[in-house]
Amino acid sequence: MSIGPWQIIIIVLLLVILFGRGKISELMGDVAKGIKSFKKGIAEDVDDAKDSAAETAKTIEHDAEEAIEKVKDKAKG
Repeated sequence: MSIGPWQIIIIVLLLVILFGRGKISELMGDVAKGIKSFKKGIAEDVDDAKDSAAETAKTIEHDAEEAIEKVKDKAKG
């Protein structure tokens, strides 16, 4: 058995009668705020990951340059 359109309409009407339009719209507003907050958090995590990846790349380059200098010094000495 599947839920038909009339059954959905009856459920929606019961919800409106029980909670009122104000309470339902308030709840939907809270859900929207939660979704926006979640998306903002994800975006900040992505930015942080990019920043840390850039720092790691700089550290690797710096370490490689130091290693090259040490090898050159040993070759001269």
